[in-house]
Amino acid sequence: MNDGDGTLAAKAQGRQFGPLGTALVIIPTYNEAENIKTIVGRVRKAVPEAHVLIADDNSPDGTGKLADELAAEDDNVQVMHRKGKEGLGAAYLAGFRWGLEHDYGVLIEMDADGSHQPEELPRLLTALKSADLVLGSRWVPGGRVVNWPKSREFISRGGSLYSRLALDLPLRDITGGYRAFRAETLKGLGLDEVASQGYCFQVDLARRAVKAGYHVIEVPITFVERELGDSKMSKDILVEALWRVTAWGAGDRVAKLTGKDKHTP
Repeated sequence: MNDGDGTLAAKAQGRQFGPLGTALVIIPTYNEAENIKTIVGRVRKAVPEAHVLIADDNSPDGTGKLADELAAEDDNVQVMHRKGKEGLGAAYLAGFRWGLEHDYGVLIEMDADGSHQPEELPRLLTALKSADLVLGSRWVPGGRVVNWPKSREFISRGGSLYSRLALDLPLRDITGGYRAFRAETLKGLGLDEVASQGYCFQVDLARRAVKAGYHVIEVPITFVERELGDSKMSKDILVEALWRVTAWGAGDRVAKLTGKDKHTP
C-alpha cells in the first residue's frame, strides 16, 4: 500500500474510522453489451453483499436492456437509464448522487469492460476500513498492466506523473478509475462543482480529497486491457486533462503566493 509521502498517514493517526456500511459498485456503460453480464456476475461473486448500479448512457447496442434483465433476476442490481452519452464523469456523478440518496456507506467506481478485476475489490474494501478513499493503483509496487502497448503505458504513466508534479499530490496513480469512497468523503468533495470528464474527472476527485485533508491510500491492482468492445479513450479526453491539470496547478500556485490557499477543494 502507498500513503504517498507519509503526510496523509500522519493526518490519519488517532482517527477512528466508522463501519463501512453497504457498498454500491457503480458501473457506467455505453455499448458494453458484450461485457456487462460477465462483469456484474464477477462482482456479485467476489463481494456477494455488495450492490451494483449500472448507469447506462442509452447504449444503442442494447446494453440497457441486458442490464434490466440482470436487475430483474437479482434484487442487488439496479439500473439507471440516462438520456444519452454525456461522459464518464457525468455518469459517475449521477451514480454517486443516487447512492448517497439511498444511504450506501461505500461507493465504488468500476469499469464495465473487465479492466478492473472484481476479484480485487475485497482488497480495496479492507484498506478502506482505515481510510477515507482507496485508489486501485497500477503504479505502486505490486501493481501492473496486462496487454497494454508501450505507447498506452507511456501516456498513462506520464499523465499521472505530470498531474502529481503540477498539483503537488503524493499519489502514484492519479488517473486510475478503480476507487472506493466512503460516503462521508464524497459528501465533502463539493461534487456540485465538478465539471470535468474522463481522466480529468479522476484527477479532480483525487486532488479534492487530498486538499480536503482526507486519508487516501493506494493499493496495487492488475489492470487488464479489454478483450471485447471498443475503448472509450479519445484525443479530446487527453486534451481536456492536460489543460485542466495545468490550470489547476497554476491556480494553486497563485493562491499560495497571494495567501489565499485555504486547503479547500
